[in-house]
Amino acid sequence: MTDPDSDAVAVVLDYLPHGRADDDRPQYQKPSLALALGVADFRLYECVLAEGADVSIGDRIALDDDDVENVREIDYDELSGGGRSELEYAVEAIVDEDERRFVDHYNEAQPITLRLHQLNLLPGIGKKLRNSILEERKRKPFESFEELDERVKGLHDPRGILVDRIVEEIRDEDLKYRSFAR
Repeated sequence: MTDPDSDAVAVVLDYLPHGRADDDRPQYQKPSLALALGVADFRLYECVLAEGADVSIGDRIALDDDDVENVREIDYDELSGGGRSELEYAVEAIVDEDERRFVDHYNEAQPITLRLHQLNLLPGIGKKLRNSILEERKRKPFESFEELDERVKGLHDPRGILVDRIVEEIRDEDLKYRSFAR
């Protein structure tokens, strides 16, 4: 059902076989929907599904697939309760499946302004940890989250730190700086 090379792939956060509860139309007129998270850009989508489309929470779907009739971008506030509760798990799965992409954030993060670095946007990373990461990556780029954890004293759970930041960027549309969610 999905083309792994396509940029238009999303993880299903919630499946609404009878449409949204706040849709006042008769049930037979409501299309089934999937609320999904874009794998490449962490955008949230509402997908109108074709009749007979078979999707489940956690599935990856191609947004340009025949089973998806219409796609619109949504805000975090438009997610169902089920979608909100699945969000962090979906982000964790995306980070785990493409660890290299996210470890490279630690390797490639740059200054944003004279006083602010991309690494400082990550929860719990202040000047001291930022400087430790920058020193260690000069010696040799990081290969994995495990190596980051071993080489940078005081940096606990570098994977979890990134997941928390990505979820924050998805939830809060008023953030000034973004590294992951567009």
